[in-house]
Amino acid sequence: MGLRSILAAFSTRAATGTAREVKSNAGAGGAFVFTGAMGDGGPGREPSYAALGRTGFMQNPVVHRCIRLIAETTAAVPLLLYEGSAEVTEHPILELLRRPNGSNDGTALMETLCGHLMLSGNAYVETSLLEGRPRALHVLRPDRMRVVEGRDGWPEGYEYRVGSSVRRIRTDAGEPWALLHLKLFHPLDDRLGFAPLGAAEAALSLHNAAGRWNTALLQNSARPSGALVYQPGDGANLSPDQFDRLKTELESGYTGAARAGRPMLLEGGLDWKAMGLSPRDMDFIEAKNQAAREIALAFGVPPMLLGIPGDATYANYAEANRAFYRLTVLPLANRIAGAVGAWLGAHHAAPHLALRPDPDRVDGLSLEREALWARVGAASFLTDDEKREAVGYGPSR
Repeated sequence: MGLRSILAAFSTRAATGTAREVKSNAGAGGAFVFTGAMGDGGPGREPSYAALGRTGFMQNPVVHRCIRLIAETTAAVPLLLYEGSAEVTEHPILELLRRPNGSNDGTALMETLCGHLMLSGNAYVETSLLEGRPRALHVLRPDRMRVVEGRDGWPEGYEYRVGSSVRRIRTDAGEPWALLHLKLFHPLDDRLGFAPLGAAEAALSLHNAAGRWNTALLQNSARPSGALVYQPGDGANLSPDQFDRLKTELESGYTGAARAGRPMLLEGGLDWKAMGLSPRDMDFIEAKNQAAREIALAFGVPPMLLGIPGDATYANYAEANRAFYRLTVLPLANRIAGAVGAWLGAHHAAPHLALRPDPDRVDGLSLEREALWARVGAASFLTDDEKREAVGYGPSR
């Protein structure tokens, strides 16, 4: 079976989870409830958040590393607050982002938010208000959230369910919402986002199946490194006593790490035939590596950063790291910072406030920054204020 056949066979497996259901809610005045989680699956249906969390993040090392890498790197990007073009260094929003609640700091909150976006395509942040101002921020699990849609098609509230307890979060028109809903683009859903891992579901199934195959192979004594062949001249076979003695000598004298490489002494028509990986086995290993590359592609992580063999897309590790920052981390950081800044600014009646990531303090982009400064510094036709503006700084005072 070739590589394409293996991939095709695994891609036809049914996904775990049902499609999202749309249920009418008679008690909500004709509103509709859109479930935030995906259920048990079938052909053409999306896997559930719980299924992706278990089979992806919790059981697959490639998915686990991709999400951890994106979440931790994005959370490490510094955020700056601006009012128009002027930077604001002291503001309640900055203090809230540094310490959003009593149990988490800003880095932990950002990591959780990014993890939910990668696994669900949706992330929810709720604020606790005191005297009309945000005093705490909490990230809510997307699989517990339900979007309640009114007759006009717009959300009129959200329901958050924990066990048998259901809490309603209203979205009153004309007032800042207590809940921020971040979502990735979904071509078939107006209210919920699409998880990046959902696009790599076939590759995830293949990679997990390959891991289970290897585990079962090891549990069933795997494949011997070679075969001891008895070929006497008269065509006779070994007696039971001879067979048991030979097996005992092999196990006691030539197995284990301490006896690796020990030369074997053969006699009486015995011959050792080494066994290697067949072309079919090699094709299976390449199929697993290809599945890992497809998972990394769905998340926007260069496979070179994950140590996946056979990938030479980038000339070196530093180039792959810069591409990761430019194509994945900074767009995600800009998206989150823009949404959070506008949301918190509305609560402070300050629509001109904006949160922006600060790429000048990102170590992974230091080479690009040095090259920019060198080019701008060598431009003799620019004034000092024009040079400062070209590198992202305001005019000197």
